[in-house]
Amino acid sequence: MFGLLRSRKSTELPRLPEGIRIYAFSDIHGRADLLADMFRVIDVDQARRPAARPIEVFLGDYVDRGPYSNETLDLLIERSQRRETVFLKGNHETLFLQVLREASNFDSWRRIGGLETMMSYGIRPSLNSTTAEQNDQIEELKGVVPKRHLAFLNSLRLSFTCGDFFFVHAGVRPGIPLREQQESDLLWIRNEFLESEENFGKYIVHGHTPVREPDIRSNRINIDTGAYATGNLTLLSIQGSSLIAV
Repeated sequence: MFGLLRSRKSTELPRLPEGIRIYAFSDIHGRADLLADMFRVIDVDQARRPAARPIEVFLGDYVDRGPYSNETLDLLIERSQRRETVFLKGNHETLFLQVLREASNFDSWRRIGGLETMMSYGIRPSLNSTTAEQNDQIEELKGVVPKRHLAFLNSLRLSFTCGDFFFVHAGVRPGIPLREQQESDLLWIRNEFLESEENFGKYIVHGHTPVREPDIRSNRINIDTGAYATGNLTLLSIQGSSLIAV
């Protein structure tokens, strides 16, 4: 069941254009099982109270940490063929592509959950592999990652704007106009953004920094609830000025 997260006078709230409903996710991290459940929630919600234009927005970090990165990408690609979807890039997609281009990035990727991604593609990496073994494993990974996954990863956007909302993976740098934000901040920023009470010109919807429950502020909402560790994948529904979460 959907639960209301925020309730004020509608004139004080950011709004989406008439007829649009957005369903937003962040930081799926290889939990294809939870994502499939949430797709069913969306389908039921849309059947019961159809919107003229439903858009599903994904805020990045589809891979690593959780057990089903391969399956998660398959689900997202399949979903894009049947629904209007927007896919943003997360820092984990950036590192995944980097290690596929250059095996020297293996250690950095391994420390943030890359081994789980390799295992989802049927590779069994060693925890104490030599540099030569790492190179061999990355070559093996290149051979099994489907072309459709690479095309998907290379097509990801950095941000998405709709109405009064700005969707991004990590956040934005205070004091910089949204159109001038740097990719490194959009994918990686934490404290400078999270501690800011600045009006950014749009209401920011983001993930990247795990919280126990959606963190709702006057200028932003964080919907990363640590799905890979908690089993809690948050779905945010926005229509008009109403923000609702599962």
